[in-house]
Amino acid sequence: MIITTTPIVEGYSVREYLGVVTGEAILGANVFKDFFAGIRDILGGRSAAYEGELRKARDLAFAEMADRAAEAGANAIVGVDLDYETVGAQGSMLMVSVSGTAIRVE
Repeated sequence: MIITTTPIVEGYSVREYLGVVTGEAILGANVFKDFFAGIRDILGGRSAAYEGELRKARDLAFAEMADRAAEAGANAIVGVDLDYETVGAQGSMLMVSVSGTAIRVE
């Protein structure tokens, strides 16, 4: 599956537009990660725990979107948009959503 933020796939011709496809992932960050991330904020530096959670959520969202595109008969997704949000009480959960247009290219 070719996935790109661009509106076309260089070197390919679009044969069919199959519609918008999406993928979402919401992951909760546990209390220990929150605690150590808070310490990291005070001392400075990057929070590997949160970065890992964001990476995992992003990978899940992209996989879900690709699965939906494949079910529609697509072999590429163009115009992909990626969004990060916090949800839940005090932003305790991380949400990643992706969307794009499923297409068939040759």
